[in-house]
Amino acid sequence: MKHNKKFIYPKCVRSNVDGKRVYDIDGGKFKLPSVTTILSHTQSAEKRESLAAWRQREGEENAARIVASSGARGTAMHKILEKWILEEGYMDMTTVGQEAHNMAKRVIEQGLCNVTEYYGSETVLYYPGLYAGQTDLIANHKGDMAVIDFKQTNKPKKREWIEDYCIQLAAYTMAHNFVHRTNISKGVIMMCSKDNFYQEFIIAGLEMKKYMHQWLKKVDQYYDELKGKDE
Repeated sequence: MKHNKKFIYPKCVRSNVDGKRVYDIDGGKFKLPSVTTILSHTQSAEKRESLAAWRQREGEENAARIVASSGARGTAMHKILEKWILEEGYMDMTTVGQEAHNMAKRVIEQGLCNVTEYYGSETVLYYPGLYAGQTDLIANHKGDMAVIDFKQTNKPKKREWIEDYCIQLAAYTMAHNFVHRTNISKGVIMMCSKDNFYQEFIIAGLEMKKYMHQWLKKVDQYYDELKGKDE
């Protein structure tokens, strides 16, 4: 895969402050909350109740085990895909690593096969004064410049279940367009289940604008609540 070095992406240091992930951009030029922090803190009551109900059904111990296992598998899959994009050899011989290799293979064969060149891998993006985050890939996908995120899942997802993922892509797209003066309007979620079922969700056009609007409302809510705590 060709690497187009058209854009210079910032360096950052990530840390946790009072339970919030913070990005320190370009040596302290900006200290910004992460996209996932804002999404978490503006989660609807319905979604919080749904998560609490799931934990109760599973039991706290089993729920924690499922979350930890999913996290480990997702981290391993992301690393394998990153190394593949950078053309660096990498093998993870652990049980989780082997599962992740199989999942990454599906993403490569059915998703990344449509990517002709990339601009950044594990790319830090930020919107000055508001937020920051890290997306998996900025690339040309089927002829369009797009923001791409890789996701692992325990079971296949319906589109209506992944709203936060879509909002996350919209946030990254807005940040890239503002800082790098681009006009990206396409986001791609490349998802694989632990049973190696691949799904691809594309957000573009009016749907992308809808999620951008939802994201801005969440940013406003986050900072309004912060302001309220300080008063």
